[in-house]
Amino acid sequence: MSKVLLVHAKGGPPLGHVLLRAAAKAEVHLLALSALPPAVADAARGLCASVQTPTEAQRADLVSLIVARAGAVGADAVLTFSEYAVVAVAEACEALGLAGAGGAARLARDKRLMRRTWREHGLPQPSFRPVATEGDLHEAARELPFPLLLKAAWSAGSTAHQIIRTPHEVTTAWRRSRDVMAESAQLGFAELHVESADADFVVEQIVTGTASAWFEESGWGDYVSVEGVVADGTFHPVCVSGRMPTVEPFTERAGITPALLPPDAQDRVVRLARASVDALGLRNCGIHTEIKLGAGGEMWLIETAARFGGAMTVPQIEEVFGLDLVGMLVEHLLGREVAWPAQALTPAQARGAAGSLVVLAVNGQGKAWADRRVWDFPVVAAQVPLSRGSTLSVVAESSLADGTPVPVYDPAAGANTMAALCLLSATDARTVLRDFAALVDALPRVLPAVRPEEVSV
Repeated sequence: MSKVLLVHAKGGPPLGHVLLRAAAKAEVHLLALSALPPAVADAARGLCASVQTPTEAQRADLVSLIVARAGAVGADAVLTFSEYAVVAVAEACEALGLAGAGGAARLARDKRLMRRTWREHGLPQPSFRPVATEGDLHEAARELPFPLLLKAAWSAGSTAHQIIRTPHEVTTAWRRSRDVMAESAQLGFAELHVESADADFVVEQIVTGTASAWFEESGWGDYVSVEGVVADGTFHPVCVSGRMPTVEPFTERAGITPALLPPDAQDRVVRLARASVDALGLRNCGIHTEIKLGAGGEMWLIETAARFGGAMTVPQIEEVFGLDLVGMLVEHLLGREVAWPAQALTPAQARGAAGSLVVLAVNGQGKAWADRRVWDFPVVAAQVPLSRGSTLSVVAESSLADGTPVPVYDPAAGANTMAALCLLSATDARTVLRDFAALVDALPRVLPAVRPEEVSV
């Protein structure tokens, strides 16, 4: 039986989902760079032929660690679904002579290199400047029109994003972003291979998006993502996912499969995604490309990742379109024939719809809850009415335990302050939007209040 080395780290699709599907295609050996979620730890040991947790000393040279472990288990393929391990795994695959994202993986990870490459290819994106020091940020603020968005070049999940509206906010934004990156590293949400990655930033102009010019109904956010895969250098788009509006500054609240774009609009979005992926020169990996939607059909590239979308994007695609992307990618990396979709699948081909909601302590208008609440999914399931045919579940490995106070939302920390991840299945995408709006409004009302002795948590 073929053998696969799966490198696990924070982020990406739920580990339980990944392991079940990978283990159905090959013997799986798990290299755990992050602690296994308690909800799936026992299942992981049962599904995997081996589970290794390296020491800090072994992690010092991550590529050598991966190469050595792959050799020890006789791996025929090495892969990861975590943003933070993409570069290390790509370099290890190069050293091993195995199929992988290739040397271009850094271009799909470092936002500075990504934007520079797109600029060289004349692709639409916000004006930007790389930033390494506070002085660089002040200089960029003199050159670019406000408002600006400061991003950590190697971050994910909107971590360390700061909106800068005036020159007077530059110093505060710089210091806060640096602090958040340090805090994120302590939580395990940081690049694992590139040294000093937490010091690299990019600042860009905030372009004005609009959803109303692209969607027939209200409630959609002004950006979408194209999900797909690169196989032997050829991009295969799978579908387009929609979003609810972000929470300031740009923290994602919910992803919905499929996005209800008209056919011509979806075709234009997919063409831009293809151009962005082709420009980067990736070889074999999942793809997640985010695109901002503007008035008059204008679009801007936000970013392309050399991995599948995070949260529940992959399980949503399997539920709605019947495609096991994890299993398909494993088979491709093992050299087996895989029938990728001939073109991006459309809402007309969907079997219902599915969405994932990040629970944050903000209401539908993005304002903080009036008081602290305790996460309790059974209460939510019992008290929040959903549409006929809709079902709601909680992703245990990505959620706080019931009875835990919901963190206060920190705009700079983004998804680091989430309380839970919920999955909704419904008859169509409009219903997902409607049910999520009702859920967001109901949470601060139905969740139990924090007791006085828990307020400091």
